Amino acid sequence: MTLQLRVYVPPHPLIRHWLAVARDGSTPPVLFRSAMTELGRWLTYEAIRDWLPTVEGTVQTPLAPCAATWVNPEVPLVVVPILRAGLALLDGAQSLLPLASVYHIGLARDEETLEATCYLNKLPERFAPETRVLIPEPMLATGGTIMIVMEELIRRGIDPGFVRIVSVVAAPPALQKLSAHYPSLNIYTATIDEGLDERGFIVPGLGDAGDRTFGT
Repeated sequence: MTLQLRVYVPPHPLIRHWLAVARDGSTPPVLFRSAMTELGRWLTYEAIRDWLPTVEGTVQTPLAPCAATWVNPEVPLVVVPILRAGLALLDGAQSLLPLASVYHIGLARDEETLEATCYLNKLPERFAPETRVLIPEPMLATGGTIMIVMEELIRRGIDPGFVRIVSVVAAPPALQKLSAHYPSLNIYTATIDEGLDERGFIVPGLGDAGDRTFGT
């Protein structure tokens, strides 16, 4: 069977609402941060719907025994926010995955060459093979940053089929790169925009997510 990258754009009205708030250039940083937190929450909700491994058992209600389902605590859950902008989605994701381990990776893009370089890598040397990884990355533009992160995860034993990316805005160049190299990936994004400008920014996009989040 041929694998193909799956990109989901959930039609949830709250995702659409907070996307509109985030896109608006007049939205102040404090409200932009709220919008990103909510987008992180609702996109993560959609991403983990059929992804978390579960175990079956029974509980005793006040009246009778009853079948029950729990998230399996023995399967490692990991969140890898890409600094800086990935931090904007982290609070929303963590509110749904409070027991997940968080490993930070920081990348900076050269505005002339558009190449990304890693300045911080807190990933462990090796992950358990069954580890589930959620990557909060607001913008999938050229694909350079997310490709570096995926390479680092694969090198440490992560199965791409167990990775889910949560993104606010995605563009075709990044999706094409990911599809060519990691067709078993699943991506959840609020929208897919038309393309990139000469600086590698998504158009219409929402500007620089890191700058707008931190007011810089």
